[in-house]
Amino acid sequence: MKKLQIDFNHQAIHNSREDGYLKFQLNQQTGAVLSITHTQEAIIVPVTSVTAIPNMPACILGLMNWRSHIIWVVDLPKMFNLECLDHRLRQYNIIVIQIESMILGLVVQEIKGTTKFIPDDVRSPVGQVASSLVPYLCGCVVQQEEILLVLDAVHILQSAILRID
Repeated sequence: MKKLQIDFNHQAIHNSREDGYLKFQLNQQTGAVLSITHTQEAIIVPVTSVTAIPNMPACILGLMNWRSHIIWVVDLPKMFNLECLDHRLRQYNIIVIQIESMILGLVVQEIKGTTKFIPDDVRSPVGQVASSLVPYLCGCVVQQEEILLVLDAVHILQSAILRID
């Protein structure tokens, strides 16, 4: 497994006015950020390390072993009904998020690194993005003339799409 140089378990962010975020591309057109608070790690894994499970929603790619945990892996653009990732990929860029005991791997197009901004910079996403995205967002922020979606890890993990009853 090839590992990016982004490991959040030991990274401290001390500036009280700014919050740290992982910056990435959901797909070609859509940039996004996710709070480092819920981000465990950003990794690159071969496609073969994710085991497909039959009869799952299309956005669920399967299961993989991450640090001795078996976790679900989700195609995040597909979950959001955005343009899908290229299915000829040889590897996945995965952001591992955790809230309490729930862990999930989110496949995105490209991981770009970290960024910071103050919470006051986050604006309402209503009218800026498709209404289907709004439940998964804290808002959006403009950085260097690019609109970035500020994703809400809690709402992603609690999504009805991911509920397996």
